[in-house]
Amino acid sequence: MVDIGTLSLLVLAGMFILLAIGMPLGFASAFLAVVTLILKFDVDILFRDFGRGPFSVLGQAVYRQMTNYVLISIPLFIFMAALLERTGIARDMYNSLNVWLSRMRGGIAVVTSVMAVIMAAMSGIIGGEVVLLGLIALPQMLRLGYNQNLAIGTICASGSLGTMIPPSIVLIFYGLVTETSIKALFTASFLPGFMLASFFIVYILIRTRLNPSLAPLPPEDPTAVKGSEKGMRFLGFLAYFGLWITGVLFLRAVFFWATGEGYVTEGVDPIALGMVYHMPWIAGAFGLCLAAVFLVGRERTREGWEMGKGLVAPVIVIGVVLGSIYMGITGITEAAGMGVVAVFTISVLRREMTFDIVWDSLMRTLKSTGTIIWVTIGAAALAAAYTLAGGPTYVANMIVAAELPTMGIILMMMLIFLIMGMFMDWVGIVLLIMPVFLPIVLKLPVEELGYLGGLDPRHVAVWFGVLFCMNMQVSFLSPPFGPAAFYLKSVAPPHITLTAIFRGFLPFICLQLCALAVLLIWPPIVTVFL
Repeated sequence: MVDIGTLSLLVLAGMFILLAIGMPLGFASAFLAVVTLILKFDVDILFRDFGRGPFSVLGQAVYRQMTNYVLISIPLFIFMAALLERTGIARDMYNSLNVWLSRMRGGIAVVTSVMAVIMAAMSGIIGGEVVLLGLIALPQMLRLGYNQNLAIGTICASGSLGTMIPPSIVLIFYGLVTETSIKALFTASFLPGFMLASFFIVYILIRTRLNPSLAPLPPEDPTAVKGSEKGMRFLGFLAYFGLWITGVLFLRAVFFWATGEGYVTEGVDPIALGMVYHMPWIAGAFGLCLAAVFLVGRERTREGWEMGKGLVAPVIVIGVVLGSIYMGITGITEAAGMGVVAVFTISVLRREMTFDIVWDSLMRTLKSTGTIIWVTIGAAALAAAYTLAGGPTYVANMIVAAELPTMGIILMMMLIFLIMGMFMDWVGIVLLIMPVFLPIVLKLPVEELGYLGGLDPRHVAVWFGVLFCMNMQVSFLSPPFGPAAFYLKSVAPPHITLTAIFRGFLPFICLQLCALAVLLIWPPIVTVFL
């Protein structure tokens, strides 16, 4: 038998060697799981009571992960992202945002960031966003003379926001592995995700204002609406869209009133925006929208609708997915399915859906899901084997023996996440490292977590999950294996090299680290809406 310290070093070295020679992470993890048990226990013990010995623990761990109902949401979100990428919904959204924002300095880059936020809120997938933005935004920014590093960094950093903004599959997986409420994780990540997006946008605006040559303004269209007239048309668009939204909500509330479900009942949670006491407020909002339409005028409202209608489909998809979760209509898995139906229905109504699009989206989903499933099987087996060998206890004792302050332990974990993120997929990190680190974090004195404000002990796991996702945000851009670089390279012009892509990431990695520092210094920012 090998002692646990030596075994830990062998597992770590074996993982890096196997990954370096090109073995897939799932197979490398499964191989090391078997090696761990063989080194820790005698071969005779492993096979003497077959089906009930140490090997059975691996099977139970894999079975537990693979039979989790929420896992079904991951291929559904991937399928939804694949459909969005192949249809014209995203392109129309980009064009509509371009109409409103392109005349400001750095406007195309800002449009790209805003579009990335909306795409992240629709599907929570990263690779497809970077590819889509690379196809739509990169050619336009390069054609207008935007600085290449600024364009590359904006696309990849913004395209990686899917790790932070719900419905992020990273958050879903963290919740599955750690048995943390996924709804609470979604709620907690809203503010940090939008904070990071605002960091990107503010950086773009400040840098292009200080150095206008980085982002030349597009040629002025003499027929385009300008100034206050554009603002009036935008108000008309919002008011007209608001009429539809408030009208549907009012009819929904009337339905619940007619069926008797709209009244307050003891022991039953109230229906979000569906109770009788909500009806006057919804009717008031409808009246304000109607007044705004009359104020703007029918013609300007019609023109505003034509300019902004590309935003309608994405907002509907976001409303279906996140609205169904936060209104208590469905769980995470069902919301993912409803999102797929919403995207499919909108594409059919737009006459864009074809058999080729569906088939290609299904094949992409199958490949991506297959990769995630194999990594899940291998990593779950390795995590179970290492736990059976006493690995988590060894790591915990080693950290305690170091006598680091509470935040010193957290910072050491953050550093390990950042280093592992350079070489390993986030799925493997969640399954291999989180079962070791989270129990240690939960035992730390909660009053010593962070430097400003306090953290409720019930929210420690949620806070640590958001910290982890912010780390993974950095890992998607980190050399030498930052996946965002390879996604963009697959659609970038030939003269843009991987070295140039990683060079464009540097300012945005600094912004991501600043956002991570905010979460570490001020933990309550994560729990504002909990």
